Amino acid sequence: MAAVVLVGAQWGDEGKGKVTDFLASQAQVVVRSTGGNNAGHTVVVGEEEFKIHLVPSGILYPATICVIGNGVVIDPKVLLTEMDSLEARGVSIANLRISPNAHVIMPYHIKLDELEEESKGNNKIGTTKRGIGPAYMDKAGRTGIRMGDLIEEDGFRRKLESNLQSKNLILEKVYGAKPFVAEKIFAEYLGYAKRLAPYLADTSLLINAALERGEKVLLEGAQGTLLDLDHGTYPYVTSSNPTAGGACVGAGIGPTRIKNVVGVIKAYTTRVGEGPFPTELVDAAGEEIRQKGHEFGTTTGRPRRCGWFDALIARYAARVSGINAFALTKLDVMGGLETIKICIGYQRGDELLTEFPLSQTALAECQPVYEEMPGWQEDLSQMRSLAELPQAARNYLNRIKELTGVDLFLIAVGPRRDETIVLQEAF
Repeated sequence: MAAVVLVGAQWGDEGKGKVTDFLASQAQVVVRSTGGNNAGHTVVVGEEEFKIHLVPSGILYPATICVIGNGVVIDPKVLLTEMDSLEARGVSIANLRISPNAHVIMPYHIKLDELEEESKGNNKIGTTKRGIGPAYMDKAGRTGIRMGDLIEEDGFRRKLESNLQSKNLILEKVYGAKPFVAEKIFAEYLGYAKRLAPYLADTSLLINAALERGEKVLLEGAQGTLLDLDHGTYPYVTSSNPTAGGACVGAGIGPTRIKNVVGVIKAYTTRVGEGPFPTELVDAAGEEIRQKGHEFGTTTGRPRRCGWFDALIARYAARVSGINAFALTKLDVMGGLETIKICIGYQRGDELLTEFPLSQTALAECQPVYEEMPGWQEDLSQMRSLAELPQAARNYLNRIKELTGVDLFLIAVGPRRDETIVLQEAF
């Protein structure tokens, strides 16, 4: 059996938590392969809501093995808090496994992230200030500390002391901030290491062995295509690769293992943080979508910027990740709107663009070209088949398929597990 990769096909926050939870019910192994606790999934089980940041969403299924892969950067304090919170709510974490090669977010990463963002003033990127970027910088600079290092006391101490020589110099001389004390960090993180050591495992070997046994493996996505370090709206991006290719690297499996790539799109578009957003609505319609869709960040609580569905973005995401099918979420939020718009192109001066531009300068100069469609007034939350949907909703879905060239495999008509219309199988 091959693996399925789930990726966000917009700017993140597409409702991947619900789709991950749906696919995790069919999988024996669920893997988180990129990002850190700057991402979050919201999963609704009955009347309970779970907000998960680092632990894979499959943890809500007792028999599922849940892996935090080598491509993730881990804040041990946040991870342990999340693990304790899940256990307090009756969720077992016995099947959690963590790659020793996953890099660790240290206190100086968080402080440097905060100071760097504040120093940019009006040119800020919109980082969550959780140390994600600086941790990936150290990873690329080969000075990072990995989960496996934490349990080797002498080596951990040497690496920490070496890193603090340069980090403290930057903190004091560049930002005028207080330096960190090595012994204090060492003692704190040694405590984390003792608690997390039982969960460390060769996760690449584990995942590949599961695939060899014919088991179903889900690589759950974090963030979205347009936040990808290479393919996103740089510099307003995250510090990892939340595309299908990045999932392979971050999990330790080869691309030949991938059977399907499922992209998650909302029935509209949202974005958190800075950067150009051609279809953004700053009027009553945008606010209505924000309130009805509860568009506030799972991790930060920040209100999300809302806009009409952008076909150029979805088509671009399908191309760079090889998306086979889309899971479309929050179709119910669009109910009640008299008219719905779809962006089918960008006008940049005298030029009509039909493909997503790579230049941020060009994107900032683009005005959306819309196609209008009638809306619908019906409540979709109780509908469980395509035939039950109002004709206007089906027309909207068909137009999205035509414009993106990608079939739909799932339609979410509400946040709960059962508020789902399934059109085809992913595994």
